[in-house]
Amino acid sequence: MTRRDALVSVIDALHAEIAALKANDVRALERATADKLSGIDAIAAAGTGPAGPDVRELADEASRLNETCRIYVNLMAANTRRRLQTLTGDAFAAHRPMLRGAFA
Repeated sequence: MTRRDALVSVIDALHAEIAALKANDVRALERATADKLSGIDAIAAAGTGPAGPDVRELADEASRLNETCRIYVNLMAANTRRRLQTLTGDAFAAHRPMLRGAFA
């Protein structure tokens, strides 16, 4: 598998991860993450060397999609934290100095 092909598979997996995150589909998220990691391994196995403009463009797209996944995960974690704080009657826990970094 070429670096280009591996990057395309990573991009496809990242799209699947985003869709799974939006749908709260844990099984689909696990599959997409495994596919992404497999693609990353394939990129590493393809070796290093100069990247042409098409490979660089695909790498940039993969990076943007990965950042989108990170943002979704962080938003979901923040929403979960807020819900747990509300359910436990501790809605102001994040404002206490000793607990401020506990969820970061």
